[in-house]
Amino acid sequence: MDRSSPIAFTLDPGSGVPTYLQLVHQVEHAVRLGYLTPGDQLPKVREVVAALAINPNTVLKAYRELENKGLTSGRPGQGTFLSSAVEQVDLTGLTGLRRRLLTWLGDADGTGLDHAGIVALFTSTLRDFDERRETRGAGRRAGGGVA
Repeated sequence: MDRSSPIAFTLDPGSGVPTYLQLVHQVEHAVRLGYLTPGDQLPKVREVVAALAINPNTVLKAYRELENKGLTSGRPGQGTFLSSAVEQVDLTGLTGLRRRLLTWLGDADGTGLDHAGIVALFTSTLRDFDERRETRGAGRRAGGGVA
């Protein structure tokens, strides 16, 4: 990939997520974590195609999606650049969370869960968490104090 871009894309063919969305999600995550900031250049389409052996239309679709979301803008003859940021997390607060998550992942591995099992457990737990959070939020909006 081009050295001027702070992101290098990877693909997970077994994820079930369309390739273009994997690229979109990687950019969004990099922005959220502060790895990409406004003005940063994304890799050129031909570089992504060469590195990942994918169709150029797939990369173009991902870049178009990022532009539709207002995250990037294309500059003819220059490339695609990050034009705005999404809400970023506090990186200093992530250190402890990351350490605890790595411990959790080690525990999950120790129980015999493989990668797919860990993803399934995390995804279902996150879904449950989101449902509880939505229920609490609805209770607050209705004037109730749901704990």
